[in-house]
Amino acid sequence: MLVNATRGFLWSDMETRALLNIWGEHDVQTALDGNFRNSHVYRDVSNRLCELGFDRTPDQCRIRVKSLKRQYFQAKEGSKKNGQYHKMCKFYDEMERILSNRPLVERQDIDGVAVGGDETMDEDAESTELLQMDGSGECSFMEHPVKTEYPSCPIPVTVGGMSSFTAKHSNLPKATTPPSSASRPKRCKKRFANMSLEKLMEKFLEQSMEAEENFYRLEEQRLHAEDKRREEEHSRELQMLQMLGQVFAGLSTPSPVPPATPQASCITQTIPTVPLARSSFGNRNHPSALTEFASHSHPDCPGLLMEEVIERSFSLDNATMDNVVSLVKNMIPPLTSKKHKGQDGRIGIIGGCQEYTGAPYFAAISALKVGADLSHVFCTKEAAPVIKSYSPELIVHPVLDSPNAVEEIEKWLPRLHSLVVGPGLGREDMLLKNAKEIIERSKLRSIPIIIDADGLWLVAKDPSVVQGYQRGILTPNFMEFTRLYEAMYHEPLDSTDHKRSAQQLSIAMGNLTMVLKGEEDIITDGKKVLTCNQKGSGRRCGGQGDLLSGSLGIFAHWAFSSSIDATKGMNPSLVAAFGATSLTRQCNRQAFHKHGRSTTTSDMIQEISSAFKKLFES
Repeated sequence: MLVNATRGFLWSDMETRALLNIWGEHDVQTALDGNFRNSHVYRDVSNRLCELGFDRTPDQCRIRVKSLKRQYFQAKEGSKKNGQYHKMCKFYDEMERILSNRPLVERQDIDGVAVGGDETMDEDAESTELLQMDGSGECSFMEHPVKTEYPSCPIPVTVGGMSSFTAKHSNLPKATTPPSSASRPKRCKKRFANMSLEKLMEKFLEQSMEAEENFYRLEEQRLHAEDKRREEEHSRELQMLQMLGQVFAGLSTPSPVPPATPQASCITQTIPTVPLARSSFGNRNHPSALTEFASHSHPDCPGLLMEEVIERSFSLDNATMDNVVSLVKNMIPPLTSKKHKGQDGRIGIIGGCQEYTGAPYFAAISALKVGADLSHVFCTKEAAPVIKSYSPELIVHPVLDSPNAVEEIEKWLPRLHSLVVGPGLGREDMLLKNAKEIIERSKLRSIPIIIDADGLWLVAKDPSVVQGYQRGILTPNFMEFTRLYEAMYHEPLDSTDHKRSAQQLSIAMGNLTMVLKGEEDIITDGKKVLTCNQKGSGRRCGGQGDLLSGSLGIFAHWAFSSSIDATKGMNPSLVAAFGATSLTRQCNRQAFHKHGRSTTTSDMIQEISSAFKKLFES
């Protein structure tokens, strides 16, 4: 057996060539020419194909031969006009070899009757066959309505012995001679029989284009329906969260006011000083005097104010979180043609060394994608060419490891609206020293400073570098937060209550805004606690924190540049941090929906535009 037996209608090239080799034999052609009733010949051909491993019925063999003859004569006729036309018939050479030795058959015989003595069919059956024939001559239906006629007595004929056939059956009654083609009434031409190959191809291409257009139209409708379903699901989730927030707000009761005691009077005296720490938020365009955290506490009751502030703080419910999103929308500057380049944000990234070049790039490009006009990267000399090769949109300064690095970077500080310190900074003493001096000089200019990654290592070694600076924002993960907490309190972190620990550390750092990244992002300035529960994904690839710090850089500039009415009196650092964490989580969710486990930070950056629009512009 050559191949697996099959009784489908589509003939493979191997089957067709095997059929032509058997059908083209001289004995078979002689039997076909000498007998009008030739079903016994095709039965023999079918049996020989079965011996070769091809399971074909006699009718299938006869119809395939007829189709090949039709293609051959069409190609031969077309070759008179175009010499290359015969190439359209795949088996032209084999048919030419077989039929060149046979008497010339007129084309009208091919169209009107079975060629060369093939067994005839009734008119309806043959018309049905022609309508079902595809462009390659293959038949596209399972059963052929063929009218088969057999002789009145069996004729045991073998193709190889035509002489024995004559001897054995010389006494049989002669069959009535069929009328000649001249006397037979001319049959009507078959449908599509005279259609040229060019028109058939043109018709096929038109149908293919139409099918392709229908496919894309249906796919677009499916995607539109999917987006609509997601939006409806998101709106339902928001409604449920708002309802839950209202229920929890109704269940909460105000804590009882403690009776007046000498210690309570101490707290009452310090409470009016709390707005002083927030006074710097209102006067956004002028630096304000920094109030040391120690001035808020009383020497006779150390730590009591911290506990009172923690008791007075609250975690925003989902209804209030929607209000924070509206505050984020209020602070985002509109896009107008009246602005000039750089007015919507010029961000500086302090970081990038020989080992780490991706982190400063992610932070800088994220700031641009969110809406900054210009993004500067101050890195070491070795890292500059690599970062430049990542993107032509970034302005790269190879000065961070130069002897006069601080002076070189200080020249740019008046042009920068916010500073991100830490992505790819490394832990070399010289780089940390330069970063510390840059932070000190940026504080004098009241520039918002976001500290992340290796910048937090610097803060853990020397918390005074940013302690009490109301425009500073720290973005630690759990390990970095643990290091900061133990550096401030000199005791292990209690990991059972992250919100309380984050609030305590913020207060210890002088009400510095803290963003503790984790399963839910905890944002606190020591007085209020926000929890960002925006749905993300389980993917935690490297670089997501750099996306957060870069986007937080531009959000911080917008928040501190907006009016008090835009943030409704809330700490601008909290509003900016909430907007950046929400955006980062949404980017993570959208990228994970497309790429799954293979999601990277580069995939998340590509989602910034759509995520920003969905969260803050819809």
